[in-house]
Amino acid sequence: MKKLTLIFIALFPAFCFSQQVKKPNIIIILADDLGWGDVGYHGSDIKTPNLDRLSKEGIELNRYYTAAVCSPTRAGLMTGRYPDRFGLRSTVIPPWSDFGVSTNEVFLPEMLAKVGYKNRAMLGKWHLGHAELKYHPLKRGFTHFYGHLNGAIDYFTHEREGELDWHNDFAASYDKGYSTDLLTNEAVKNIKSYNGQSPFFIYLAYNAPHGPLQAKKEDLLKYGYDKSKPSFGKVDREGDKGRGNTPRQTYSAMVTNMDENIGRILQTLKDLKIDNNTLVLFHSDNGAAPGEGSTSGELRGSKFTEWEGGLRAPAIIKWPAGFKGSRTINQVTGYVDVMPTLMEIVGITAKPVNPYDGISMLSIFTGKQQKIDRNFYLGSGAIVNNNWKLIKAASDNPKMTLKEDHFFNISVDPSEKLNVRTENSEMYTKLKTELEKFDAIKPGVTVPPYGQGRKGFIAPKEWLIKK
Repeated sequence: MKKLTLIFIALFPAFCFSQQVKKPNIIIILADDLGWGDVGYHGSDIKTPNLDRLSKEGIELNRYYTAAVCSPTRAGLMTGRYPDRFGLRSTVIPPWSDFGVSTNEVFLPEMLAKVGYKNRAMLGKWHLGHAELKYHPLKRGFTHFYGHLNGAIDYFTHEREGELDWHNDFAASYDKGYSTDLLTNEAVKNIKSYNGQSPFFIYLAYNAPHGPLQAKKEDLLKYGYDKSKPSFGKVDREGDKGRGNTPRQTYSAMVTNMDENIGRILQTLKDLKIDNNTLVLFHSDNGAAPGEGSTSGELRGSKFTEWEGGLRAPAIIKWPAGFKGSRTINQVTGYVDVMPTLMEIVGITAKPVNPYDGISMLSIFTGKQQKIDRNFYLGSGAIVNNNWKLIKAASDNPKMTLKEDHFFNISVDPSEKLNVRTENSEMYTKLKTELEKFDAIKPGVTVPPYGQGRKGFIAPKEWLIKK
């Protein structure tokens, strides 16, 4: 009698992915100027219990890169392309600028609309163009917009340059309240109303904890606020409020408030029993803002620079129905990878109109691949991969004044303490050749310098776009 051998193949659902999986709801939560060292799971003294829990339940993306300032990150997130390709790398789009991301670029919600995502909401800070209607969120694939077109609005009055910048679709909104709370209220309302209609997409871009530093009193009290002591700085505008005794105290209160609001969103998903098939991605748009109470933790540098502290962001992704959580990955990934990853998840296989610079990370998230060898362009003469990072001395960034090229074994030296260019000349030369290809990108138009057009500028009434 022949022996019968039985072979059992265990198919662990956490490490497999099938196109038969129902398309997930997608929520991207973007923090503004949140530093690497400003979350509890990175050792901060700032209270972020909801993000800490999300990092334990989801996948912590330990090597997630952004641009060094916010508009470029937002543009790359929406397009899957380096912002250099459409002239938006070195600065943001200020209130007095006519610049907007080219309408030749295809935005993420435009693609999701093709595969059944009926409701696609943009909540919060837009910052990708406001001078003409063609740049408005509702003209870029979103079906709903609630929030502000500019950055750095007042958290209580919702004003920028003396005019209300708070909108519900195309109309001005006079909703009262702290902006972080209002945006979360809208997100919760949208989740409840969208649930069951089709898979939905919500892009929630908080203006917190970006300046101006303004917190609610109840949040300041969590960090020892003493009303008998003076607030920091000078109150320099009518109606300015929310400043604590120190910038760090105020900043901490803002972060904790944002964390509590994120907890409300996660609880809503759980209450509706849709958390299992909702993909939640959280990350910051760049590193810590200098002088505003934010920190880079163990990392070197801050916002505006190509040091790790300027563009390595705290980031977490969670999708229980799609891949296993409770782990950390060290794969180099970042903002331009979001769109191609989501395209694979929702089953879009057609070639993009404009080639992506990012690549899909789905195989990494599902565990089918342990590592993808790739070079990630950081802008202004900087590039990184899983093992190495190069920053050129001659860059276009005035905040980076180096006398020589810096080359780091970044996988073991995340604090960028040791320049190992001489000892690793072959790898240095190879990576520099790759960097030169990206530095050669020449867009047809470029966002003007930040201050250009500021003198004499008068904001339009209620920041309404009329052309």
